[in-house]
Amino acid sequence: MAKFLLAPLVVFVVLAGWVVVQRIYARFAASHPQLGPYRPEGGGCSCGSGHCERR
Repeated sequence: MAKFLLAPLVVFVVLAGWVVVQRIYARFAASHPQLGPYRPEGGGCSCGSGHCERR
């Protein structure tokens, strides 16, 4: 029973941790613009906001 209750808790903690990491990264990128622009997750390739013009 403990494993049954612990599994969703672990999944929630991992997902919440990922959100925290993304926010820390966005804050760091905003305070250090000399290192390049903020690149949100899911942007795809780097040639144009996730949409490449050449194939």
